[in-house]
Amino acid sequence: MESDRLFEPLRNAALSAGRLRTAVAYPLCPTSLGAAVQARDAGYIEPVLVGPADRLRALMSDLGLGPSELEVIDTPDDEVLAARASAALARDGAVRMLMKGSLHTDHFMSAVVARDAGLRTDRRVSHAFVMAVAAYPKLFILTDAAVNIAPTLQEKADIAQNAIDLARALGVERPKIAVLCATESVNPSMPATLDAAALSKMADRRQIRGGDIDGPLAFDNAISREAADQKGIVSKVAGEADILLVPDIEAGNMLYKELTWLAGAGTAGLVLGTRVPVLLTSRSDSMQARVNSCAVASLYARALAG
Repeated sequence: MESDRLFEPLRNAALSAGRLRTAVAYPLCPTSLGAAVQARDAGYIEPVLVGPADRLRALMSDLGLGPSELEVIDTPDDEVLAARASAALARDGAVRMLMKGSLHTDHFMSAVVARDAGLRTDRRVSHAFVMAVAAYPKLFILTDAAVNIAPTLQEKADIAQNAIDLARALGVERPKIAVLCATESVNPSMPATLDAAALSKMADRRQIRGGDIDGPLAFDNAISREAADQKGIVSKVAGEADILLVPDIEAGNMLYKELTWLAGAGTAGLVLGTRVPVLLTSRSDSMQARVNSCAVASLYARALAG
């Protein structure tokens, strides 16, 4: 699709890193295993399949793969145990990335964020969608539409910092973050606008580093310079946002699905705030979105490694 062409530079850049060993937790459906194989064939990952070996090899055979074509880590036929084994591989440095297979998201993420898993950092874990829409001239990040339900101000600061670090890993030297609200005016009756104003000042005080933050901004002000000019908004960010930070998961999830299903957005998704990139794919994700996610994760893994 036309919007997906914006991902081409990232996909090409990721190829130079070579295939990164990636634990794929419980990929026991054709879609999840097929996505891992396609990402391998495209040059982004070297899948390590984690789950019951007999079932995995039977599925590999169904997809035309030889029994030894992919590395398999045998576990009992249990989603929770497969997720924990995958997290342990990342903790021990045996893999550089984690990828969700066909298991339940709660089982997968519980293993990743468990205190004894060794994968958490000092920051709040968050999720970011990298998105491409034909009507916007560059990729942008939407966060958080998948993990944090109703983040506090400090949690939003972590979400912003995570997204800034991802944007920089993708080649944006100084990302511009628009903190989205229903209005561009601070209104004490709308707590999200107070958080937005505080985040802007936190960036001024270098409590959030590496990017320019402005808010509150309504969606039109954030992505349209014309809309911002009509309302007299003077801002480094308005009309040129690289990151859209939403007030809560409901706003983010609806915006993500509207852009995907109505505007035909190209997408990639990644969990941030962990010691390795975590690919949290959805059953409704297209194969191209899964491959885009692997390319983005590869570039982010390189940045985390320094």
